[in-house]
Amino acid sequence: MIRADAEHTSNSCDLLVIGGGINGAGIANDAAGRGLRVVLCEQHDLAAHTSSASSKLIHGGLRYLEHYAFRLVREALAEREVLLAKAPHLVRPLPFVLPYRAHLRPRWLLRAGLFLYDHLGRRQQLPASKALQLPPDGPLQPDIQHAFEYHDCQVDDARLVLVNALQARQQGASILTRTRCVQARRVAGGWHVELENAAGQRLFYQTSALVNAAGPWASRLFAEVLHEPAPHRLRLVRGSHILVPPLVNGHHGYILQHTDGRVVFVLPWDGHSLIGTTDVDHTDDPGSVVATEEEQRYLLDVVNAWFKRQLQPADILHSFAGVRPLLDDHAGSASRTTRDYHLDLQGQPGQPPLLSVFGGKLTTYRRLAESA
Repeated sequence: MIRADAEHTSNSCDLLVIGGGINGAGIANDAAGRGLRVVLCEQHDLAAHTSSASSKLIHGGLRYLEHYAFRLVREALAEREVLLAKAPHLVRPLPFVLPYRAHLRPRWLLRAGLFLYDHLGRRQQLPASKALQLPPDGPLQPDIQHAFEYHDCQVDDARLVLVNALQARQQGASILTRTRCVQARRVAGGWHVELENAAGQRLFYQTSALVNAAGPWASRLFAEVLHEPAPHRLRLVRGSHILVPPLVNGHHGYILQHTDGRVVFVLPWDGHSLIGTTDVDHTDDPGSVVATEEEQRYLLDVVNAWFKRQLQPADILHSFAGVRPLLDDHAGSASRTTRDYHLDLQGQPGQPPLLSVFGGKLTTYRRLAESA
């Protein structure tokens, strides 16, 4: 748990950030590095929700190319290179096998998608994609003879949040965990913000600018804290994962196509196989989210359609789920909803600004923070 420095007695700051996920920590880190006096408050712990329940990937998003999200993929691929260079202790290269079955996507489409993936961003540290001839004694079903290999990266997502918060603190920011924002209102010259920590103590801050990086709570914050309507609606989408004994030997990930058009990852993780994810609309409390039996069965069915070893529910060692706070673009299905972020700046000329973060993905958090 990170607390404000004991000598920090001032109740004024330049920027107060609400939310201790990857976006909030990234914004606090970037702002503190620019010399701003920064306070970050998080109602629970750092990376307590969405930012610790991801697929643990730093990637361009190969499947986003099907939705023509070329700018997002290009930005994510560029950030993949930056993070691989800046944080090699957290971000590691991971080769992926994309097996081919003719009735799902044609081979030319996969090859074209991987060609774009190789060339949309500056690829300096990772190999180009290539075609594979699969051996008959491999882990996949015997009818699967062809595949492609490409590279992305794997990351400890919660630790990435923590190092951003630690660096922000080293640069002078105050990081207040287990401290929620209960009220914020505009006053002359800034925002008056009231916080409450786990001990029930009230903390009062005067800040020049306010950032709403509350993730799944970003829209709710308007009603409960700011007492005004939210400018955008979030679509909360649940992504579930299961952990099973290792399906394959070696440090390879697999990206599996499914008949519904989605893809499922099988990833090496701490001596096990991490399988995910799902895309299910979530209407309950974002603070209490679990992988449902239906989602777990879905993931098992996808993997069993591709691998020789057939998994059963009893093989599941652990499951977890997170809620993606996606900007509601009125897409028909949850899987087609944009993964891009939107920054909404509110405040008339002369008024203290409020910046709200809607959407976003782990890979592009640094670019989001720069934009903020």
